Amino acid sequence: MGGLGAPEIILIIVAILIMFGGKKIPELMKGLGRGVKEFKDAQNGETNTASTTSTEDKPKV
Repeated sequence: MGGLGAPEIILIIVAILIMFGGKKIPELMKGLGRGVKEFKDAQNGETNTASTTSTEDKPKV
């Protein structure tokens, strides 16, 4: 009781395909993967120094 079987998973996948279409799903998965990576990096205490140093190195005019 409460478990997902193969028919339920197939139904969910078909519903997602109908809602978003085949072209949009890779973009959604890429965004989801990027979010998971950022979450794991934040848990480990790592920061993205490339984005912070690019704004600090610019001379002020």
